[in-house]
Amino acid sequence: MRLDKYLKISRIIKRRTVAAEAAEAGRITVNGKVAKPSTAVEPGCVLEIAFGTHTARYEVLACPENAGKAEAASMYRELNS
Repeated sequence: MRLDKYLKISRIIKRRTVAAEAAEAGRITVNGKVAKPSTAVEPGCVLEIAFGTHTARYEVLACPENAGKAEAASMYRELNS
């Protein structure tokens, strides 16, 4: 699944365009490499997202095509730095 779509469906970032802009600005890495919006994401990948001065790390657990609000939190696990 595309990185920008995953971030929107999992509700880590609320809008796909915002997710794409963050990736294009180089603020998102997948497994330690700077990611483009089209970068493939699959279970086991580790995402790092720079939100201003804070950096959040997430492990991808699932990549369903559609997810409701209740299911979104089970798609990833937040990692400690």
